[in-house]
Amino acid sequence: EDEQIVAEIMGRRFFPALLTHKTWEGFHFAGHEIRITEATDCYGAVVWPSALVLCYFLETNSKQCNLVDKNVIEIGAGTGLVSIVASLLGALVTATDLPELLGNLQHNVLQNTKQKCKHQPCVKELSWGIDLEKNFPRSSCHFDYIMAADVVYHHPFLDELLLTFDHLCKNDTVILWAMKFRLESENQFVDRFQTLFDLEMISNFPSLNIALYKAMRKDRMKA
Repeated sequence: EDEQIVAEIMGRRFFPALLTHKTWEGFHFAGHEIRITEATDCYGAVVWPSALVLCYFLETNSKQCNLVDKNVIEIGAGTGLVSIVASLLGALVTATDLPELLGNLQHNVLQNTKQKCKHQPCVKELSWGIDLEKNFPRSSCHFDYIMAADVVYHHPFLDELLLTFDHLCKNDTVILWAMKFRLESENQFVDRFQTLFDLEMISNFPSLNIALYKAMRKDRMKA
């Protein structure tokens, strides 16, 4: 079953029949052909399999996870594929990443959503752990969903990532997080994450070493 679903997920990717001056990859999600421009010189500008897993979940669970008119933020949006799919499914999306990635992210988001979505998504800078209250004040920013694909890997900003999850997540916010396990540090981050959030694995793909999680704040019932 794992191999069949993985084949279906990976089958959503296609490549141009003819090479052009601009390199792109194609994806079929939410009834649309999505063209993504990548850059191989940066981890954040490449579509990783975790993003495909999350997109597949959003599309195939659109009734249980109805995104229409929901406020969604994607952290570490990279090329923007997840944000684009969420937008095509009716969400009001804020796609975020580091400043050096915003140009390519904006290009992909605009190219694939203009005049196709109920709500035009926006692209915004978010450096994990930095100026969170200034750029995303708790009093005025409310997100129904936080989405993240492959944000945990061998980098020195795991503390800042956890702080960012904590800042953006209200008591009724749902986190959807696709993660590829590579190193022990990732398991340790999951343990630390669970001190703040109730974590439920909703899909698991051993052949990809990727798990898809749903999470909510631990203290939400008290509130």
